Amino acid sequence: MAEIIVVTSGKGGVGKTTTSASLACGLARAGKKTAVIDFDVGLRNLDLIMGCERRVVYDFVNVLLGEASLKQALIRDKRFDNLHVLAASQTRDKDALTREGVEKVLKGLADEGFEYILCDSPAGIEKGAYLAMYFADRAVVVVNPEVSSVRDSDRILGLLASKTKKAEAGERVTEHLLLTRYNPERVEKGEMLSISDVEEILGLKVIGVIPESPDVLQSSNAGIPVILDEASPAGIAYTDAVARILGEDRPMRFTTVEKKGFFSRIFGS
Repeated sequence: MAEIIVVTSGKGGVGKTTTSASLACGLARAGKKTAVIDFDVGLRNLDLIMGCERRVVYDFVNVLLGEASLKQALIRDKRFDNLHVLAASQTRDKDALTREGVEKVLKGLADEGFEYILCDSPAGIEKGAYLAMYFADRAVVVVNPEVSSVRDSDRILGLLASKTKKAEAGERVTEHLLLTRYNPERVEKGEMLSISDVEEILGLKVIGVIPESPDVLQSSNAGIPVILDEASPAGIAYTDAVARILGEDRPMRFTTVEKKGFFSRIFGS
């Protein structure tokens, strides 16, 4: 049975799509048959980060409206045979999304044997975001260590607890925090919230801490999810987060200021 994971946040620009792409690649690399769906109708960025924008023929809305089959619209990743992308439409309105249509697509993916279905949610609380989370078994709430991002994420946690299929059945979506753009030096200077600050405010533990890194933007621009950059701290941190999603216990890395050794302090290198 497929597990549906929504990647969501209250605020735009925190790294949701980067996270969706990296988690999807990480799960596929771990041998899991994985699909990732772009729910951001009208914008569509997931295909760019996944590097498959030129291969989009049919999209999510085409499938919902019966204009294409699920098999026609799914794009197989060139790096992993067990990873598929369902792109959003750039030309349709968000009203094209319906609960019944989304349920049909998710059921179709489950029937095709997908083990994990990631829903890349638009920011905020509009229709696309609501439908991305409605059928979720698990949620990864992406947060930057700043007050506005944390406050907006608190609203999303409220919706996950009250406006999902599981909530209607008296159950809870399993919620995780993923902290992005974390800089321990700025935390020490009081310029950024600490991990414990964010966990205390939102009442959840982080499943991953992604360090602030130029590698993320460079990878996105190249159409290569940063998790595939094995030399990048951000890529390593995403790999750790995927392992934790799969139940592995790993220590958090890149969360403290690296102390310079004696010779580094003397010679400045």
